[in-house]
This record gives sequence, C-alpha cells and structure tokens, in this order.
Amino acid sequence: MTEEIGGAATRTFQPGDVIFREGDDPQGEAYLVHEGTVEAWRRVDGADRLLNTLAKGDLLGEVALFREGPHSVTATAAEHVTLVVIPAHRLENMVRANPELAIGLIRQLARMAAGKDSAQGSGS
Repeated sequence: MTEEIGGAATRTFQPGDVIFREGDDPQGEAYLVHEGTVEAWRRVDGADRLLNTLAKGDLLGEVALFREGPHSVTATAAEHVTLVVIPAHRLENMVRANPELAIGLIRQLARMAAGKDSAQGSGS
C-alpha cells in the first residue's frame, strides 16, 4: 500500500511481509523506517541469519544504492511497518547537505561491515 507523509511516498507492510530479497535490484530507492521494526536477514552457509533489526529513524536499502548493486540482505517486516520511500538522488542530496547524516551513515555502514565479517566467520 502506498500513501504519503509530508509529500514523500510511503509503503506499508504486515508482519512477515518481505520488503525486498537478497539479490533484488534496489529500484533506485532506499527507505526510512517510520513505524514498526524491520529484520535484515542474510543466507550464510545454507541458513538464514538475522543480521540486524531496524526501528523508527533507521535507513534501509541504502547499501545497495551506494554500492550500485543488488540488495545484500532480505528485509522482512517484524510487525506492522511503514516505510518512507527515499529516491536515490534525494538520499545523495541529503547526505551532501547534511554532514551529521553522512557521519551517521558511515557509522551504520561500518557496523554492518563488521557484522558481515563476523557472520561469515572471518572475525573483525
């Protein structure tokens, strides 16, 4: 379901809904969690492993945009979720105009990279 919050498109999901799958094209969009929680899963050694739980204010799908590749995780709604859709060009403009946002993204990406290393057994 698509609606708007402050002029930005939103999408809503019910518990258990898949938002996107590992390997999917990002479609030029990232998402801001407006309501609910989202779980990020990755297939490791044949088993699904929970990597992160995202809540209100967290970005989702930005990694695929910044690396210009497919999604590296499967994102599912852990409960009723509302996401604000952020087109790639808008996210890039927001990062350029807001150094605090840029630092926050760098920190989040670093935490995710460290989690990816430990999930694959290579340590950090």
